[in-house]
Amino acid sequence: MKIAGIDVHKKVLMVVVVDASTPEEKPERRRFATLPSELHLKDAERLVRRLIANELILSFVPDGEQRIWRSMARMKLQLTRDRVRLQNQMECLLEEMRIRLSIVVSHLLGAGGLRILRALAQGETDPKQLAQLGDERLQCTEEQLVDALTGRAQPMHRAMLGLQLERLQLIDTQIAKLNSMIAQAMKPHQEAVIRLAEVPGLGVDSAPQVIAEVGAQASRFPAAAALTSWVGTCPGKDESAEENHSSRSAKGNKYLRRVLNQAAHAAVTVWFGRSCTRGCDLSSKAANLILRPRRNALRCWLERFASLATKSQSHP
Repeated sequence: MKIAGIDVHKKVLMVVVVDASTPEEKPERRRFATLPSELHLKDAERLVRRLIANELILSFVPDGEQRIWRSMARMKLQLTRDRVRLQNQMECLLEEMRIRLSIVVSHLLGAGGLRILRALAQGETDPKQLAQLGDERLQCTEEQLVDALTGRAQPMHRAMLGLQLERLQLIDTQIAKLNSMIAQAMKPHQEAVIRLAEVPGLGVDSAPQVIAEVGAQASRFPAAAALTSWVGTCPGKDESAEENHSSRSAKGNKYLRRVLNQAAHAAVTVWFGRSCTRGCDLSSKAANLILRPRRNALRCWLERFASLATKSQSHP
């Protein structure tokens, strides 16, 4: 990013980002200028005066170290999505081969499923030999597994399956490298990672993603409501003449909202779904929260998370 020919990332200037359309308490009258540069200078002078007077709400701009964290976390997210997409392609290829392995295997890319897929790619066609490679914990009989593995595998099918398995191995290797890189980058903030991992719904894998998006210090946000608004999980407020036109939430940070949405689902399931029997009052409330996570569960959980994170990360 360059402003007036000066590279901002080299820290030559202290650059702040604000909304140029922020209303003034005493707006001044300005005539229309023929040159756009005159209007730009007027806006710049107005914003500088308000910045000196501490009247502007500065936007959150991460530093260079945090931008590196974000790049690694978002690259890991993209690789995870590629892995899921590859799994769907494998299932489509197995359907062409008339092999219904995903019906009897809970996780296609688990240990037992991968053994069967590798044997198929190497040319094994006997369903009984393939069934012996399955895991003993499979919730199906041997006859059902043999029936699911009976299909018509062509040589081109096996060749394409081998290419997909090689790509899967490459993605898993890259994800493992990124995990080690993220762990190495988060070493100075290990205490913050451990504290965030204790929040219901989060874990050791989700905590570094939250720190990569928010920063090691949540004190940059004055309150939990500010963090909720920045993420984009609180309802919007578009009013004019005491009439509400829209309550749509802002776009916010989609990466952090995805992590917190998953954490909210996990937290609601643990708090209500497993702690009570089916049919009780708490289970019905949990079902309503799970069906409407954006309106209820996510908003309530995020406000609580933001308050806990702000308190825990404020300590040195």
